[in-house]
Amino acid sequence: MLSSLPNLLTLSRIFSVPLLVLFMWEANWIGYVIAFVLFCLAGITDYFDGYLARSAGTVSKLGQFLDPIADKIMVAAVIVMLIENEVVRGWSVIAALVILLREIAVSGLREYLAGVQVSVPMSKLAKWKTTFQMVSLGALVLAGVGDRLPWFLPAAEVGIVSLWAAAALTLVTGYDYLRVGLKHMA
Repeated sequence: MLSSLPNLLTLSRIFSVPLLVLFMWEANWIGYVIAFVLFCLAGITDYFDGYLARSAGTVSKLGQFLDPIADKIMVAAVIVMLIENEVVRGWSVIAALVILLREIAVSGLREYLAGVQVSVPMSKLAKWKTTFQMVSLGALVLAGVGDRLPWFLPAAEVGIVSLWAAAALTLVTGYDYLRVGLKHMA
């Protein structure tokens, strides 16, 4: 049901992506502060949509379909804007691209496996990957504030370290998904 609260929360994440991009577009500190707040709110809705759906017993096929799409759209848009505005630069672009490519590859693999009626549950390691990824992207969006950020908030450093941690976990979990998927391919 489209109008259930969990599905509305998921849709709000999808609709927040153009706003995130808009506020990051000009690459000014006010836009990045607003983008950071939106990113945090989107992360909170990501937690609550699943929690509410499971606790109320209202998990829907639409929600199962939209939730990973909302996550991937948001992650991809933020990564693209961070690279475009050179908040992520140099060798760290590779880590960001590893995450982005894995998101696309795993989506395709999950779609294929759904077609052959194979479900691949999210592993604990994949949950850690997601945690590092979201911390990284949030910290890097905050780092876009630049020199207006207080010296005691090392957002850029936290963002880059957790970006590389997420990329490493991305490779491991991506391989796990691929290994499972290859077993079901003719």
